[in-house]
Amino acid sequence: MWRIIKRTFVILFVAQLVYIVVLKWVNPPITITQINSLVEGHGLKRDYISYAQMPNSAKYAAIAAEDQLFAEHNGFDRKHIEKALKFNEQNEGKKLRGASTISQQVAKNVFLWQKRSWLRKGLEAYFTFMIELIWGKERILEMYLNVSETGIGTFGIEAASQRYFNKPASKLTQNEAARIIVNLPNPKKYKVNPPSSYVSRRASWVERQIRNLKGNPAIDNLVKGK
Repeated sequence: MWRIIKRTFVILFVAQLVYIVVLKWVNPPITITQINSLVEGHGLKRDYISYAQMPNSAKYAAIAAEDQLFAEHNGFDRKHIEKALKFNEQNEGKKLRGASTISQQVAKNVFLWQKRSWLRKGLEAYFTFMIELIWGKERILEMYLNVSETGIGTFGIEAASQRYFNKPASKLTQNEAARIIVNLPNPKKYKVNPPSSYVSRRASWVERQIRNLKGNPAIDNLVKGK
């Protein structure tokens, strides 16, 4: 029995490692979150596009809104994690504050499920480390903008652009891209077009952050694919 368990573990480990390597160049056929969308009757609208086809406005917006140290960290923002832990300890019983980087969100969205648990967080840390090691920042950001749920049954920046603005993502304005990105924390609740008051305010904040981030060589080179 132990031999069977050991062999099964080795096979699963090798299989997931191969899958991670393959996804460096091939887009995932489907994710657990997308399967749930189908099961719940929300459908599945997505259209993967390449990094070069993605508007720079969306790349800047994602970094500005979700992870301003994305170009610098190794997948984990320790200072942000410490602040979130301190906040959650001081506000026990209230809404928890997250500290996930873009890399961690991609690990969760591509390989895992959405419901919080210690098991998921442990696996998320492992997959975050692996994609940082194997994929690199450009591929991680590309996957983030292709796989993230951007509306009910809608995934990725291209499908979101078509749904909310009836045009390809490459034609998005900076404000339109920002509105899609700020919708990501709760795409089933927030309204992109016309924007809710929260989305409108948050998008304006993101645009200000983008202006501050431009001129940072690490971010500019990442966004432009250099």
